[in-house]
Amino acid sequence: MILDPTSSLLANLFWITLLAVIVSSASGVLKAGFKQFDLFGVIIIAIATGLGGGSLRDMLLDRDVFWISDQIFFIASLVSAIIIFIAARLIIVPPRYFLVADAAGLATFAIAGTLVSLMAGVSPFIASFMGVMTGTMGGIFRDVLCNETPVVFTSPLYATVSWLGSLLFIGFLYYGLDTALAAIISGLGIFIARLLAMYFNVSLPRFRFKS
Repeated sequence: MILDPTSSLLANLFWITLLAVIVSSASGVLKAGFKQFDLFGVIIIAIATGLGGGSLRDMLLDRDVFWISDQIFFIASLVSAIIIFIAARLIIVPPRYFLVADAAGLATFAIAGTLVSLMAGVSPFIASFMGVMTGTMGGIFRDVLCNETPVVFTSPLYATVSWLGSLLFIGFLYYGLDTALAAIISGLGIFIARLLAMYFNVSLPRFRFKS
């Protein structure tokens, strides 16, 4: 499946990616806040979270890195970090808000990564995995920089729902559903499934040695 880079697709991709950068950067700020980093540290964590997954994707696809080609994404990450940093000093931010922002970033970046890969001519199955990588790598960078085990490796159905949602998105496109509608349905599916997995503590079996 190869998608033509029409103006409609590019517009959809721009807004999906912009939303992904904003919410992912916000999750980075909230995680850094638990560590009580200073403003510069918070900004670095936010940028790594908001831009890291897409950067790795673009390098693997041999594309211009998206936030270098269009600085609005870098600015959005920076502004998101500063706003959340200030807001957290003025209002009470419950810890669970981090998980909500993280789930939103996972969903939006998974769809954006899949769409970018399809537009680059990558096979659908690989494109779905590129969506997973785009959605999860920013969080991995964030957690490593915060000296914690990445959420993706231990938290309920993280990358799993991302991959299923990416495959669902591709399926919708294959059957001719409008790109924006397919993105909304698939993205909401990832977001809701992730929240439900956390609420009911649904996870994949963990590796254990036979004792």
